[in-house]
Amino acid sequence: MASPVKLAHIVLRTNRLQEMTDWYLHVLEGRVAFANDMLAFMTYDDEHHRVAFIATGASEQPTDAHTGMHHMAFTYASLGDLLDNYKRLKADGVQPFWSINHGPTMSMYYRDPDGNQIELQIDSFATEEETQAFFESDAFVANPIGVDFVPEELIARFEAGEPLAELVKRP
Repeated sequence: MASPVKLAHIVLRTNRLQEMTDWYLHVLEGRVAFANDMLAFMTYDDEHHRVAFIATGASEQPTDAHTGMHHMAFTYASLGDLLDNYKRLKADGVQPFWSINHGPTMSMYYRDPDGNQIELQIDSFATEEETQAFFESDAFVANPIGVDFVPEELIARFEAGEPLAELVKRP
């Protein structure tokens, strides 16, 4: 049996087509691949569309009690890229509601205009083997969620030249 080679795209229902499109374009530094009054497709890389929106008129915000998607995550190439994006978004008034060192990832969670949770992250380990070893560790079993961090404190440590291995190490 063959597994997929990648996750192609995510489609969200909304009653705020333009606002949602604009927010994702801004947060992900993307571009519109196609848009009309009912649909919008956007991308930020070589995929023809990564995030799409359908204008359904749906107006209920997601809650912790609803079934369906909890969040979607986007991985950055480096901690510097993630932190630069954080600073760019913060300057525009877009701030994470949660910043956490999960162990396998350093993650910042945002809410889009419809209330969907968006995780912007980096991988903390260089290899799949290192990540798997962490998943199997006593530290992960004891705390599979992670430890919160303050972005400004992480930025200060990063800009002071602290080694990446120390910056991403879960306390």
